[in-house]
Amino acid sequence: MKLNCDLGESFGVWTMPVDDAVMPLIDQANIACGFHGGDPLVMAKAIGSALANDVSIGAHPSYPDLQGFGRRSMAMASEELRSCIQYQVAALMGMAACQGAKVTHVKPHGALYNDMMKSPSVRQVIMEAVSQLGNGQLSLVLQAHPNAEQFRNEADQYGLKLLFEAFADRRYTDEGFLMSRQEKGAVLDHTLAHEQVKGLLEHGIVVTQSGMEMPLEADTLCVHGDSPGAVAMVRQFRTLLDAQSSH
Repeated sequence: MKLNCDLGESFGVWTMPVDDAVMPLIDQANIACGFHGGDPLVMAKAIGSALANDVSIGAHPSYPDLQGFGRRSMAMASEELRSCIQYQVAALMGMAACQGAKVTHVKPHGALYNDMMKSPSVRQVIMEAVSQLGNGQLSLVLQAHPNAEQFRNEADQYGLKLLFEAFADRRYTDEGFLMSRQEKGAVLDHTLAHEQVKGLLEHGIVVTQSGMEMPLEADTLCVHGDSPGAVAMVRQFRTLLDAQSSH
């Protein structure tokens, strides 16, 4: 299992402090493209850091919601949403090309990610948008979910490869989605996140909000850069993943 983190989310004088400390510890960096965080200079620095640390570069597009950090759903026509996603990913691909780097995957951010998981029409637009970029070589990151086979069948229509992602620091609902950040207990502290990761690695399960054990197959594990103690969590999970891969 790979380890990923959402990075490059600083903007102007407002900085997210974890990027430099986290980058050497992860396998995949999802870099903001300017619509919820990130600006051209931040993007360029994040790409350079990923290159220096041999980290795969992913685009992290969102709804155009800079003030809300991309965490508010927006009603957008399919054509508009598709172009909005492609504009952001293409920007990162162009910035990466300037440094001789390539973008390998796309992971939607925030409300766009949640809407993608719950809305077949939004998911279809995103799959179509990503499949038209990068000569069909980009993977799309989706949340690991009991309905994974259905999502694979949908992606096959676009010749799109999926990467399924589990979350270290978020509680799941009984339906297999992420609890809303507005609900108490949705964001896990260091201890609970560690328990969740161990459950995933050792048994392939997460414990949902009602206490149910839910099986999940995941290719990559996410720690949010804005979670409390993110750097300590990433360091600990890197150790756990390395120990698992050596067995």
